[in-house]
Amino acid sequence: MKCNDALDMVYESEEALPLGKRLSVAFHIILCGQCAAHLGNYEKARFLLKTEFFPPSPDFSDSIMNSIYREDEEYEEEASGHLMEAGGFSVRGWVIAGLALIISLATIFFGQDFASIVRDQGSSYLIPLGILIGVAITVYGALFIGSHLKEFSEKFKLKF
Repeated sequence: MKCNDALDMVYESEEALPLGKRLSVAFHIILCGQCAAHLGNYEKARFLLKTEFFPPSPDFSDSIMNSIYREDEEYEEEASGHLMEAGGFSVRGWVIAGLALIISLATIFFGQDFASIVRDQGSSYLIPLGILIGVAITVYGALFIGSHLKEFSEKFKLKF
């Protein structure tokens, strides 16, 4: 039996081989030192792959969570004197952005392209556009109120 044939039979599956071939492979490995060395390395590699040969990583979750809690406390102390929210916009910034949104949506109707679209598409084009404008303003208002809910509840003395 050739070395390549014997090693191929070992690597594929020993259980699937008939008894006669298993005996001939075992006999070849006993007589051939090179094949015995290959088979020894193969068995070591299989053992390493079956066991955990990487050391377990240290658990940093407690130190990370403590660091996050400290940052939250520092942020709350810093933000208590300001009207800043987590996103970095003050109430004034939100109002300015809202006005810019409303002005830009209202000026859509005054463009030259809009007149040609309405002429080509008809007035049915205005319904989806109106829905789009309404959804944009509603979403913006919901985000604005939701991000400043604590301030509004304190200002209007609301309890949740």
